[in-house]
Amino acid sequence: MINMNKIDDSDSQEQLNNFLIDETQLDISSYLKEFSVFGETKLADVFVENQKYPIFINEFWTSKQRQASSIQEISYRACFKPQLPNFFIKLLSKEDDLIYDPFGGRGTTIIESALLKRRGISNDISPLSEILAKPRLSIPKLDDIKKRLDEIPIDKNLKAEIDLSMFYHQDTEAEIVSLKNYLHEKMESGKEDEIDQWIRMVATNRLTGHSSGFFSVYTLPPNQAVSRESQTKINIKRNQIPKYRNTKKIIISKTEKLMSKLSHDDIRNLNEMGKKAIFLTKDARDTKEIDSESVQLTITSPPFLDIVQYTKDNWLRCWFNSIDDKEISKKITILRSVDEWSKVMGGVFRELFRITRKGGWVAFEVGEVRKGKIKLDEYVIPLGLNAGFRCEGVLINLQIFTKTSNIWGINNNHFGTNTNRIVLFKKEV
Repeated sequence: MINMNKIDDSDSQEQLNNFLIDETQLDISSYLKEFSVFGETKLADVFVENQKYPIFINEFWTSKQRQASSIQEISYRACFKPQLPNFFIKLLSKEDDLIYDPFGGRGTTIIESALLKRRGISNDISPLSEILAKPRLSIPKLDDIKKRLDEIPIDKNLKAEIDLSMFYHQDTEAEIVSLKNYLHEKMESGKEDEIDQWIRMVATNRLTGHSSGFFSVYTLPPNQAVSRESQTKINIKRNQIPKYRNTKKIIISKTEKLMSKLSHDDIRNLNEMGKKAIFLTKDARDTKEIDSESVQLTITSPPFLDIVQYTKDNWLRCWFNSIDDKEISKKITILRSVDEWSKVMGGVFRELFRITRKGGWVAFEVGEVRKGKIKLDEYVIPLGLNAGFRCEGVLINLQIFTKTSNIWGINNNHFGTNTNRIVLFKKEV
């Protein structure tokens, strides 16, 4: 057994080399069965339409031993950890390959791709995705950010056009509105540069949260914004009133944290790959901008039925960025049944098959829906097969081991409950 306190990338790379048939072919099934960097792989099966597909259960990546880059520390609702795309990018692609995420969210996949010197495309129907991701592919100098913040005029008499007094001290609100107006003017005039975009990204991430590191009084974690009515109730319950927060200091502090673990190589890779990065705001079923048979690997986590409510979660971020959240919501299909979800995802898979090159891969994460009553792998597998892919199986990545658990009907005292579940597809050569 490998000492888990001394794990590095060479352990998994050595195992990978043993299962490479040549430079382009990988015996993926044998590799996953024999994977033992963090523990032994457990095997099970899932039956879909009278066909048997393997389930590989192990800790294939871990947030404990492999800390993610600090540049990934941007909160967003329903996002996966960077260790997930890191595993598949290293396993199923090489430098300068094209990596794609049709549901980009906060940009985890495209950021991780750039760190690993892969080209990236990120698509999301919401423009917030590009706002949160693109600036981290072009890292400004800290002194330039500080200088720009000093140059932004603050009008202490400004107030928002909507009542935000339940979130912000009046002086904080004046700073936020001043910053909002400045960024809007720069964007409208076409003069918004990479430093402005970085400030916009960090400020968007700091609007609300549950510590003094955010602009707001104590509220829910920063991956969602409560309504004004709900925040008023929180304030009454906690007997709290908004205190002044220095927005400039908070932006600088968060910037320092985002950059804290970046090496010179990381910054170089991000900046170089950032120049090649493509951001789309399209329906994932219709991405004509992506060339056919150009993508080596797709890694994504699609929306799961009606779990995430875009308008409720992002109304304040949209306000700050002068985005009409109701217009965006009209473009987002709220899928309340598995049949509706499957119909939409079937279209996504057909488009993925078109853009995936022969020998390319799709790692499709499916979350636990409605307390495990819905097993989305059983729906995703036929969707991929019908599009033309070959299903290589399901990976269940364990993060925490517990004494008792039930993973999609698989009972075993050795299995854990905090998991990622990925259906893996390949486009045959």
